[in-house]
Amino acid sequence: MLKIIFLFFMAGGIPVAVAMAGASLVYILVSDSTLPPFVVIHRMVSGIDSFPLLAVPFFILAGNLMNNAGITTRIYNFALALVGWLKGGLGHVNVLGSVIFAGMSGTAIADAAGLGTIEIKAMKEHGYSTEFAVGVTAASATLGPIIPPSLPFVIYGMMANVSVGALFLAGLLPGVMMAVLMMLTVAYYAHKNKWGADVKFSRTRLFKALMELVVVIGWPMLLWLLVAKLGTPPQLTVFAGLASLFVLDKIFSFEALLPIMTPVLLIGGMTTGLFTPTEGAIAACVWAMILGFAWYRTLSWKMFIKVCLDTIETTSTVLFIVAAASIFGWMLTATGVTTDIAAWVLSFTKEAWVFLLLANLLMLFVGCFLEPTAAITILVPILLPIATQLGVDPIHFGLVMVLNLMIGLLHPPMGMVLFVLARVAGLSFERTTMAILPWLVPLLLSLGLITYMPKLVLWLPKMFY
Repeated sequence: MLKIIFLFFMAGGIPVAVAMAGASLVYILVSDSTLPPFVVIHRMVSGIDSFPLLAVPFFILAGNLMNNAGITTRIYNFALALVGWLKGGLGHVNVLGSVIFAGMSGTAIADAAGLGTIEIKAMKEHGYSTEFAVGVTAASATLGPIIPPSLPFVIYGMMANVSVGALFLAGLLPGVMMAVLMMLTVAYYAHKNKWGADVKFSRTRLFKALMELVVVIGWPMLLWLLVAKLGTPPQLTVFAGLASLFVLDKIFSFEALLPIMTPVLLIGGMTTGLFTPTEGAIAACVWAMILGFAWYRTLSWKMFIKVCLDTIETTSTVLFIVAAASIFGWMLTATGVTTDIAAWVLSFTKEAWVFLLLANLLMLFVGCFLEPTAAITILVPILLPIATQLGVDPIHFGLVMVLNLMIGLLHPPMGMVLFVLARVAGLSFERTTMAILPWLVPLLLSLGLITYMPKLVLWLPKMFY
């Protein structure tokens, strides 16, 4: 009965969060349940009374600050210097820029709206078709929640009671693999259409960009060497290391060294125990404010107030969905729905690979209709117990779920990335959908590899957790 009421509300066009909370309330009122209606409010409040969820507003704020402080332009210029001289250069720039920006925003929509505006305009000016520009931008935007930090990982970690830090590490190698597959797709189109380079090869620009990469890779290794091998105080070493980054940036006028260091600081801080993922979200905000206000001086107090208001609006939406899903998930468990579904699936198959195949099909379908946060909060109580019984690691299953739902963002009728890019590119919804279809090939190939090669996902988390 609970499911019927929920589907009835959804069919009537009621927002998913209201439909979940409303279905739970109506079920309590009309059924023979002895539960008082007040339990709906109580469970909704309890659902968001969680320490890990404190990361949500801060990661949203950090992404908004980066977007409004001109960081996206710096990332684009850095990627242009590094790979813009290749055949189909701006396509490669699009993917690489998304990889870097993914380490700051944590959401696919922020990536599509922030970098997408710059990238699509530049690609059109260089003679690329609007459809190709939209397709590669949409596909690369899915990297946002896979490469840490990631807002969906925070929600999944809270719902599944698993380490958010481990989920962040689990997304690194799959994110890199997805980026490589997308760049190979760009290379295929460049070869097929005989595209040339989009910017003239410059040894100076390339050398400078490579220097930035060397610093990004070598800096944390040097700090680890100082602390682990030489025994220097960790706090003093980190402080001195940060100061050295600003000195290097000032001397060499690097394009995007300090923004690129954001994911390095976050992952490094979490894996070394310097701070938790929640505290890491606050650290990301502080870092973004230092860059925007003090270093690049591209943020004003007026812009900061606007960013904070946008963050409040987005956070309220996300947390209301989580709260509504909390009571709905609790009701599904209390009424035995999750137990019945688990029993049915286990009677159908006891093979993990068959379950993962069916789960992928279900999540791809659900992702076309529900916003990722709502989908995660509904699907975790239903699917995770079955996955656990069949021996599927919760960290691995979390990455599979998030990638499925990110692909769902590219599908009609509810794909938010579709709507954002249609508006940015000035294309109709139908043409935007057709432009994205070829890019489902590398995405679905990535999904298959991640689903059936769990070591790709779990290698890094097992090293540190």
